[in-house]
Amino acid sequence: MLTKDFDYHLPEELIAARPLAERSASRMLVVHRDSGVIEHRMFRDFPEYLRPDDLLVLNDTKVIPARVFSDDGKIELLCLDRLSPLEWRCLVRPGKKMKPGRSISVGGINGTVTEAFENGDRLIRWDALVDLEKHGHLALPHYMGRDDELSDRDRYQTVFAREEGAIAAPTAGLHFTPELLEKIPHAFLTLHVGVGTFRPVSVEDVADHVMHSERYVVGADTAQKVNSAGRVVAVGTTVTRVLESIGMPMKEHRGETDIFIHPPYQFGVIGALLTNFHLPQSTLIMLVSAFAGKELVMEAYRQAVAERYRFFSYGDCMLLV
Repeated sequence: MLTKDFDYHLPEELIAARPLAERSASRMLVVHRDSGVIEHRMFRDFPEYLRPDDLLVLNDTKVIPARVFSDDGKIELLCLDRLSPLEWRCLVRPGKKMKPGRSISVGGINGTVTEAFENGDRLIRWDALVDLEKHGHLALPHYMGRDDELSDRDRYQTVFAREEGAIAAPTAGLHFTPELLEKIPHAFLTLHVGVGTFRPVSVEDVADHVMHSERYVVGADTAQKVNSAGRVVAVGTTVTRVLESIGMPMKEHRGETDIFIHPPYQFGVIGALLTNFHLPQSTLIMLVSAFAGKELVMEAYRQAVAERYRFFSYGDCMLLV
């Protein structure tokens, strides 16, 4: 398959730059994989599609304000990974100015570049702890076309977020409220969403794409619940990648995954998927296409555009059953 096979036209005005006033007020496009039927519903209807023996699995990663600027405003850092409290692996702009030995200051704290990696990332060692809550910004996706605001600290975060480490939110989980979750059997795993989520597929042939790696944790309680479930309903592509990486029977596990799910992948764990709408030609739309079939998914996207759904992180959602 070719990357261009997963392209679609999206009018710019359909990109959701801000969230709705209420988390659960989104629209929900429902795709029935067996019949090919496509329905247009609201997210509040989500429980109607669940079976008594279903288990909802969600990603409880917490987004950190990982974007910081040097005190002189000349250097931007995106903290990709905190190797230790004082050592960060960072994406740096402009990178040419940040060669090994170069120092910068953030909030009066000095940081020095100790290593430059082949892909351009920098390892920075700080003299003391940098307060990200005070000096950091959320790294909102570029397609929102704006800088983060105070309200994003709440809304670009799931209500069940608890394990700090993500750069981006697991957006399928943004629709849930505590009241809704109380009514549905559910379990959590953790995958810290990294910058690779935003990196485009740059190869012509899908099979040539190299997937980024992300760390995950699946606890014993979640593994037991998955093994006992009649059907696993994955909330988001991050949950899908973790569960499919481990396979059945599910087990307690901590590791990294670079699994790249695209047609004609055969799923072994999940039986339904709730997800947001994804960028054209992205690995995420390829994953969804593997789950429900490329033609059906692309038809669903055509209908979503025609019906003027809201797209991407702060947008509406799609349920595939």
